[in-house]
Amino acid sequence: MVDQWVEDPALKQRHRFSRSTDPDGGEVLHVETWIEPGGGVPPHVHPAMEERFNVLEGRPSFLAGREWREAGPGEEVVVPPGVRHAFRNRSDAPAHMRCDVRPPSSLQEFLEATAALSRAGHLTGSGMIKPSGLVRAAVIADRHRDMVTLLFPPTPPVWLQRVLFPPLVAIGRRRGY
Repeated sequence: MVDQWVEDPALKQRHRFSRSTDPDGGEVLHVETWIEPGGGVPPHVHPAMEERFNVLEGRPSFLAGREWREAGPGEEVVVPPGVRHAFRNRSDAPAHMRCDVRPPSSLQEFLEATAALSRAGHLTGSGMIKPSGLVRAAVIADRHRDMVTLLFPPTPPVWLQRVLFPPLVAIGRRRGY
């Protein structure tokens, strides 16, 4: 099997995906992530998904709720459903971690679509959507709205997303996004 990497240059990370089944029969998505110095993801919420981050190398910082904490090799950070979270690599060395996601929902597809937006030059390094990518980003957010809630900053507040995104999604779908 050939490894398939998903590169996200704006957020300075790359992912590799695999799946397994828990003993109780539930599917688990494994996201192996390498984060370059200065990379990470902006705050967001998964309403129905748990993420368990296991740090393999480096010392990434994690936001879970309102507090940031650094974790090192061998440490685990658990983010229950509904909790605002993010991660960053504030060090000057790459970080490597594995996240086990239950249930997987559409997280892999979301990360792949976001990375494609990044590779096309439509994201800033902080995850802010550039005007050139707004329509595509609205389609991605709409497609994955049950899996993830994007939070301000860098995206508009949720109430404004609900007002602005439907017309943008309609334009994006007409364009074939």
